[in-house]
Amino acid sequence: MKCILFNEKTDYDGSQIASLWGYNIAGVQDDSIIAFRGACDVKIEHMIDLEDKKANESIISPDMLHFIIEHFDSTDLKLVYARQRFFTLIVFEILTARGVNVRRAGDDLFTSDNKLTVSIASTSAVSQKIHFGINVVHDYYGNLYDIGISGDEVVEFMRTIAERYTLEFEDIEKDMRKSRPLDVI
Repeated sequence: MKCILFNEKTDYDGSQIASLWGYNIAGVQDDSIIAFRGACDVKIEHMIDLEDKKANESIISPDMLHFIIEHFDSTDLKLVYARQRFFTLIVFEILTARGVNVRRAGDDLFTSDNKLTVSIASTSAVSQKIHFGINVVHDYYGNLYDIGISGDEVVEFMRTIAERYTLEFEDIEKDMRKSRPLDVI
């Protein structure tokens, strides 16, 4: 699994959820997590969540950490949602270890009653995709600055999350190669 961190500001408009975006932007053909920081303004034509689309919701943030995850081993929708929850739990665990009082509800994280994250998962004929965003600053929602993660810490926080996800999947791959299959009866 490849872990790619963009140093330059990159805004998210929802088009990055498309299959093979990592290949088009960074030449990566493996399972990957690509992390970057930038604004978020999801256009209605890129809205994956049909409830949000029907309600004409907007997903906007002036500054967010973005994680784009792509897996090529399956197009199973249930599996990609399990991976999305797994990623959410990784972020939850990292925040909790920092002493942040955070609550998880499905694929969302909250500080007090303020939503801190956005996330979507879906599949195509080619791959599974996940977008997970964390507000860095926001006037109306939970954000990293309000919970004490600011300045250079934001980039290190992003790196920690992306590398942790990568390491978990490398560890899973190792475990798969050392486990004996069950005998057929």
